[in-house]
Amino acid sequence: MGKFINVRTEAEGTIGVIELNRPKRLNALNRKMIEEIASQMEAFDNDPRIRVIVLQGNERAFAAGADIEEMMKESPLSFELADPFAIWDRFMSVNKPVIASVSGFALGGGFELALHCDLIIAAENAQFGFPEVNLGVMPGAGGTQLLTRSIGKRKALELIWLGEHISAEVALELGVINWVVAPEIIEEETMRLAGKLADQAPIAVRLIKEAVGKAEDLPLQDGLTLERKNFYLTFDSADQKEGMQAFIEKRAAHFKGE
Repeated sequence: MGKFINVRTEAEGTIGVIELNRPKRLNALNRKMIEEIASQMEAFDNDPRIRVIVLQGNERAFAAGADIEEMMKESPLSFELADPFAIWDRFMSVNKPVIASVSGFALGGGFELALHCDLIIAAENAQFGFPEVNLGVMPGAGGTQLLTRSIGKRKALELIWLGEHISAEVALELGVINWVVAPEIIEEETMRLAGKLADQAPIAVRLIKEAVGKAEDLPLQDGLTLERKNFYLTFDSADQKEGMQAFIEKRAAHFKGE
């Protein structure tokens, strides 16, 4: 287990698990909690034993939003000087795959936290939404940008303007999340998915994440150039040799991240 107050952490083989742990507040995100999540993600990212990171809440809530009591007395200048959302930028620098495992509420900052992950698996009881407009504010930790990149301008405006919740099934139909499973098996299915991803060649997985992540922002030719560079780099790895040799020998490959 980890050393933090607001999250629990553990390593299960090659999978690093971060569990949000403010159950009495439905895992409402305060600054300290975000700092702890970012710090542990970075620790797992730098740990050669870990290949995949899982971020999860509890049955009632992944995270029901930001801690309103912490924010309500802020001013524009206090926000500018503290720059609390800068911590969120650290999530974008994690090189290993990050899976969000969502049960219950993923609202406001909780929805943004899930959107910062690479893949999202949700229980059938999960609910997603941006209710900030009902408080007279708007998403501030990437929600307008990440959701728009996922589902396009019009649907993003609809969800953020109306501030309503959507079900896991609707989120799946919109392309916001990857899978929906029964609540009683979400932990099992999350770890199965993480284990399958952890068995892939780590260097190739890292380079794929970089190339796909840049695809939304780069002009096509620049994206193709990056893809080719990363493709060439895989041929400097022992995993490439192992993968192709295993294919020729008709056996399963055993990747070491080298």
